[in-house]
Amino acid sequence: QVPLVESGGGLVQPGGSLRLSCAASRSISSIYAMGWYRQAPGKERELVAAIITAGTASTTDYADSVKGRFTISKDNAENTVYLQMNNLKPEDTAVYYCKWATVDRDYWGQGTQVTVSS
Repeated sequence: QVPLVESGGGLVQPGGSLRLSCAASRSISSIYAMGWYRQAPGKERELVAAIITAGTASTTDYADSVKGRFTISKDNAENTVYLQMNNLKPEDTAVYYCKWATVDRDYWGQGTQVTVSS
């Protein structure tokens, strides 16, 4: 498998911001979706944001808990996906994983810890 390398996690205060990055070590073709998941202790893993190919453009989707605060985006080369997280809350504390879905298989990042202090 081709690893996706995540970066940008860390410890922040409530109300702060972080920007997560997810980049592939090589070019990956036929990507139809890119997404960010998170899993907090004692909670189910949830999809928090996704970019999905739709027609001639892409569409985005967000979990209700992050709408208005998180933004998913890609760079112009479409080899990196980002998650801009603003107005962070303690409930956002989790390990965040990126996933790229292709026709053949899924690619996962190693996970990055985001901790919002209380």
